[in-house]
Amino acid sequence: MPAIVLIGAQWGDEGKGKATDLLGGQYGWVVRYQGGNNAGHTVVTPDGRDFALKLIPSGILTPGVKNVIGNGVVVNPEALIEEKEGLERRGVDTSGLLISADAHLIMPYHVAIDRVTERYLGKAKIGTTGRGIGPAYGDKVARVGVRVADLLDEKILHQKVEAALELKNQILVKVYNRRALDLDEVVDTVLEQSTKFADKIVDTRLLLNQALERGETILLEGSQGTLLDVDHGTYPFVTSSNPTAGGAAVGSGIGPTRIDRVIGILKAYTTRVGSGPFPTELHDEMGERLRKVGGEIGVNTGRERRCGWFDAVIGRYAARVNGITDFFLTKLDVLSGLDAVPICVGYEIDGRHVDEMPMTQTDLHHAVPVYEEMPGWFEDLSACRTFDELPQAARDYVLRLEELTGAPMSAIGVGPGRDQTITREV
Repeated sequence: MPAIVLIGAQWGDEGKGKATDLLGGQYGWVVRYQGGNNAGHTVVTPDGRDFALKLIPSGILTPGVKNVIGNGVVVNPEALIEEKEGLERRGVDTSGLLISADAHLIMPYHVAIDRVTERYLGKAKIGTTGRGIGPAYGDKVARVGVRVADLLDEKILHQKVEAALELKNQILVKVYNRRALDLDEVVDTVLEQSTKFADKIVDTRLLLNQALERGETILLEGSQGTLLDVDHGTYPFVTSSNPTAGGAAVGSGIGPTRIDRVIGILKAYTTRVGSGPFPTELHDEMGERLRKVGGEIGVNTGRERRCGWFDAVIGRYAARVNGITDFFLTKLDVLSGLDAVPICVGYEIDGRHVDEMPMTQTDLHHAVPVYEEMPGWFEDLSACRTFDELPQAARDYVLRLEELTGAPMSAIGVGPGRDQTITREV
C-alpha cells in the first residue's frame, strides 16, 4: 500500500489536524515530517474535547495508530515532554509514539538566539515565534546541529554542545549583551529530559519502509503550509523547513515513488499569521467577522490570524508545486450569512493583469487582488452530510473553487467536529 501526504495549501492553519484525525483510522501510521513546536493542530474529538497538538502527530488521538516524529522535525525536549504528559493526563495512550534518531534538537541556545535576534531586527523582523526553530534548522544545514541520537551518547553530546557554545556564547554576550550559557548546565538539562522519552528513539526510516513492504498504509502530515515553505513560500516570510509534498519524502525517509496521493488542505477563505505579503487581507469589519466567526487565533502562539478572501492564485500555485490530487476544503460554514462571497481570481501589479504567482518579492507586495463575486447563502451548514444537502450557492462556490484551483474537493468541512465533514467521490 502507498504513503499519502497531507499538506497545507495556504499559509498554514487550514485545518490539517482535523483532516489527519478524520483520516487517521484508515492508516496504520501517521508521520509528522517537518517543523517544530510552533505549528499547532487543533482536533475536536467525537466527545467534544479539544486537543491542541504541537509536535506529536494528530494520529495520536486514534487508538491503534503508530505516530512518528520524523527526521525532518526539530524537537524541543521540554516541549515534547510537556505535550506527551499533557495528553496522558487526559487519558490519551502515547505508547505508539516513536521519535526519529535523526531528528535535530532545539537546544536552549537556539531559543535564546531566536528571541534576541527577532527583537534586534525591530520593524524588519520576520515574525518568528521565538522558539528556536530557525536557529536549530540553521545549525542542521551548517552541520553543527545536535541530533536526537546524540542523547544516547553523553560523550558525543558534550562535544557537540561545547563546540556550539564557543560561538553561540560569543554572539549572546558580545553582540546582544546577554548572559553566556553554561556548558554543563545545558548538557545535564537535556540528558535529564531525555530520560522521559529515550525508549521511543528508533530508526523510524527503517520502520516506515518495512511497514510499507508489509502492505501497511502511512499518512505523512505536514505542519504550516505551502506559502511558508522555505523554497516555495513567500520568502523571507517563511518557516525554515519544507512543508510542501516534496519535503515529506526527505523528512520521513520514504522514497517519493511510494507516495501516490497528495491531499491539500484549503480554508474556504484565507488566513496567515506573522509578517509578510497577503494580497487578499481585509482590514475592515469583514476581516474582523471572519476572525471572530472562524475562531482565528493561533493554537500555540495565541496570535490573531490575519484574514482575507479566498485566493485562487495561491490555490493554483499550491496544486502545482505539491502535485495535489485532491483538496479538503475546511470552514465553509464560516461564510454562511453573507450576501456575496468574493474570490480572488488574479492580481493587478503595476498596471499588469497576472493570473499566476508573482516571481519577485516586490511584485507580490504590490499585488492588488482582482475579485469575482459569488452569491452568498444564509443557511446553517453544520448539519449537512452530503454535497446535495448544501445550499445551491454554497455548492456553486465549491465548484468554482475547483475550477480555479485545478483539483477536486474530496471533502468539505462544515464545522469543527470530526463528523461535520462532507465526503465526495472525485
